[in-house]
Amino acid sequence: MYRTALRNVLAHKGRLLMTALAVMLGTAFVAGTMVFSDTFGKAMRDSNSKSYSDVSVQLVDRAAGSAASARQKSEGGSATLTDATVQQLAALPGTAGARGVVSGFTGVADKKGNLIGQVWAAKGANFAPGQDGKDPRYPMVEGQGPKTAKEVALDRRTADKGGYKVGDTVRVAANGPVVEAKLTGVFTTDDPVVNTGGSLTLFDKATAQQTLLEPGRYSSVVLTAKPGTSQDALLAQVQPTVPSGHQFDVETGAKLNADEQEMITKSTSSMRTMLLVFAFISLFVGIFIIANTFTMLVAQRTKELALLRAIGASRKQVTRSVLIEALLIGTVSAVAGLVAGIGIGAGMQSLIGSLNENMPNGSLVIKPLTVVVTVVVGVLVTVLSALLPAMRASRIAPVAAMSSGDQPVSQKSLVVRNTIGSVLAGGGLALIGYGASLGNSDGRLPVGAGAFLALIGVFVLLPLLSRPVVALVGPLLRLGGTPGRLAQQNAVRNPRRTAATAAALTIGLTLVTGLTVIGASVNDTVDRAVTSSMKADFIVGAANGMSLSEQVPAQIAKAPGVAASSAMTTAFWELNGTSKTVTGVDAAVLDQLADVDLVSGSTAGFAKGQLLLDEDAAKKLNATTGSVLNVSYPDESTGQLTVGGVYKAGGMLGPVLLTNSEIVKHEPKPYISDVLVKGKDGGTDGLKQALKDATGANPVIDVKSKQDVRDEFSQVITFALNLMYGLLGMAVLIAILGVVNTLAMSVFERKREIGMLRAIGLDRGGIKRMVRLESVVISLFGAGVGLLLGCFIAWAINGTLKSSLSGLTTVLPYGQLALFLALAGVVGLVAAIWPARRASKLDILSSIKTD
Repeated sequence: MYRTALRNVLAHKGRLLMTALAVMLGTAFVAGTMVFSDTFGKAMRDSNSKSYSDVSVQLVDRAAGSAASARQKSEGGSATLTDATVQQLAALPGTAGARGVVSGFTGVADKKGNLIGQVWAAKGANFAPGQDGKDPRYPMVEGQGPKTAKEVALDRRTADKGGYKVGDTVRVAANGPVVEAKLTGVFTTDDPVVNTGGSLTLFDKATAQQTLLEPGRYSSVVLTAKPGTSQDALLAQVQPTVPSGHQFDVETGAKLNADEQEMITKSTSSMRTMLLVFAFISLFVGIFIIANTFTMLVAQRTKELALLRAIGASRKQVTRSVLIEALLIGTVSAVAGLVAGIGIGAGMQSLIGSLNENMPNGSLVIKPLTVVVTVVVGVLVTVLSALLPAMRASRIAPVAAMSSGDQPVSQKSLVVRNTIGSVLAGGGLALIGYGASLGNSDGRLPVGAGAFLALIGVFVLLPLLSRPVVALVGPLLRLGGTPGRLAQQNAVRNPRRTAATAAALTIGLTLVTGLTVIGASVNDTVDRAVTSSMKADFIVGAANGMSLSEQVPAQIAKAPGVAASSAMTTAFWELNGTSKTVTGVDAAVLDQLADVDLVSGSTAGFAKGQLLLDEDAAKKLNATTGSVLNVSYPDESTGQLTVGGVYKAGGMLGPVLLTNSEIVKHEPKPYISDVLVKGKDGGTDGLKQALKDATGANPVIDVKSKQDVRDEFSQVITFALNLMYGLLGMAVLIAILGVVNTLAMSVFERKREIGMLRAIGLDRGGIKRMVRLESVVISLFGAGVGLLLGCFIAWAINGTLKSSLSGLTTVLPYGQLALFLALAGVVGLVAAIWPARRASKLDILSSIKTD
């Protein structure tokens, strides 16, 4: 039986090619993911390994730079890290050296005024020279470190990107006005933020404290231990001296490095998990191809298997022979997939490097676990997919050797299948509906479980669905004449085969459609949030998302061409015991800058300090126009505010709106998120430039029009969708291979029938059209079911997002959905090229003769 199994693999290697390719592609995705994540993770860990090489113990003030900390200090309620702290720590018996570190956001402008590098990786720090005038952390390759308020030093990559040389004037900005300073030095550093594309600007100590924190204050203190003193011993000496307060962290350098390594491991693990999900989707699609292939092979070998039973082979032997075939195919394909996966991993590493030259690089990491997992997964998927066909093969009666044709499917098996499918699909759809009805994140688990059950149920029901759906397109197929009618009959003749072929495309289109609908819905919601309530021509904000300097609104108001402007402030107050985000706008220009779509009340009392609530906030607070709300302010005072009106939710105004004059009574320095600007002549390019100039061409400040805001959100969503489409591409490719495989094997199985059709006058062109139309029908059937299921699941997922994205509604992008359906038809045509060509070239006499 083992020799028979090997002979069958060699005899049917052409028919098993697509199955082997499907397994190879799926396992290559798994291997590539593991190789890439291991390689990338090691490169990241190696890059960050020097982050704390000069740190024995570090004391960090977590509150440094925060508004809350500044307020506490002014009230004398909290200690900070100062020169006295540094001196105290330096005097410890185990301390060899202590230095105060100032750190914070600092953006650097290029010569056109644009920010160099990414805003999240723009840092500023203090230059702390020793007695020799050098700072060992930042060795200068040109010039020297800054000594005065009008001097800075830049890392070499940032200087090169900006085209700066020592002696040039550089424009930098933290959270305040732009500063012009002389570049006195260019340095190198092993700081991982800089090595991955960030920028680092060095100031002298006093300027760094003034710009990034407060005069005389440090964000952290770094200690180095004397020879013979361990980090833990030094830590034990430091802990009793830590200032009172809960905002201080003190750790050894070894612990900080270990924590960072663990964080990198977790982030790469999350990335690996996401990629593996898509890899297993590809393998899941491949299951249908493998099962379909072995089912057809068993059907084609009915006589052979029956004869084996007749001459004494047991059921177990027949089952084992089919499973051995699957084992051989799975092993060879998995090994090939492992080799291809190593190439994919190397390619992904090179791609990341080409997209961002600053990303860390390293040699490929191929762990034994990667080899074992890839081979085991490939073999298991193949063998398990072939298990059911193998069991069917063992049930072939010896008498079947005397008959011809496929063994009929019992009515009982179809009833059982349809019953199970109906229960699974019905239960899944019910769970999806229940999860969507919850309207918040609690519904995500039911929706996910329901989607899985519904997918399985629909797959089981596909044979039942195929007949009526294909019948609907019957009139169109008849337009193709005899080949069209034959294609329709072939598509419904074996519904299980049609369903198995279409199932792979159904999975792919379900996922692609769901992602597309969710993306379109979120995009539409964001667009409405910007356009529905924004009358302003421009929004001016900080690129780093931090609060704008209090000088910016005044600068903008004086810019030429400005008709009206207002700072948008943000406060967090308790209304009737519930914490709410309060947005502040100047009452005098509210109607010029924002469109408050009121459902009750008016804005008449807004200038007098009345609140405006959106519908969601009003519902949660059980408030209506005229209600009086109890307010607890951050300064620990209390009061009452009257609700002047209720407006529609979902805009940029937030849940609660109040005049700025009321907010500053309790927030002397409120958080300024944006400045809204209305131009005398509209949103012209001249006004945009005037606003940039008014803020000193600050690289940290963004001036955006409505369209800019739309495009910014749209780009994020589009990038995410394109990434998902790319990851799903492997699954779709495997689905296409499944269509090709099934059609090719179907042609071989029906060669006698095709020979008869040729003998009675159907030409080669007619044979090709028949196979192509059959392929298109099956592809459109699978795609249509996937579109419907994907739209329903997307609707349910949108329901779970409503609590976090106010105003979210499901939007169906009909153009894209129609395109997906059309592409499915094209897939069917392309997949049929080789099988159709093969069918048309069958020799008439050899096809008709009896085996």
